[in-house]
Amino acid sequence: MPARRIDVFFYGLFMDADLLRSKGLNPVNIRPACVRGRALQIGKRATLVSRPEGRTYGILMALTHTEIEQLYAEASVSAYRPERVLAELTDGSTVPAECYTLPAPPGSEETDPAYAKKLRDLATRLGLPYEYVSTIH
Repeated sequence: MPARRIDVFFYGLFMDADLLRSKGLNPVNIRPACVRGRALQIGKRATLVSRPEGRTYGILMALTHTEIEQLYAEASVSAYRPERVLAELTDGSTVPAECYTLPAPPGSEETDPAYAKKLRDLATRLGLPYEYVSTIH
């Protein structure tokens, strides 16, 4: 019996399914989505913060529990914690999903222009809305 898959909303560099495959994962049911009420905040890495007027675009994909645990066991992302979000697909339907965020957002002095550029480039390649991509810095 195949392992059950969980929908995960990615908004950072893990939106890249090829990157996940290079880590030995097998993401399926990959589709663009957005989460309302959250805004992207970038420090050394990206996270989401609550903001009623916010909207964060990203990619929704399904992974097994084992794959999710493997991905977030990496030292660079081990501080991220799961929370439930409602991801809105391009057809207007919504899907409950896991989303990994930092328990505390980065401080305003914490920036990483190189990370932001990689994220902008990836978001552009994935076809996320230009109005959103232009806000990534």
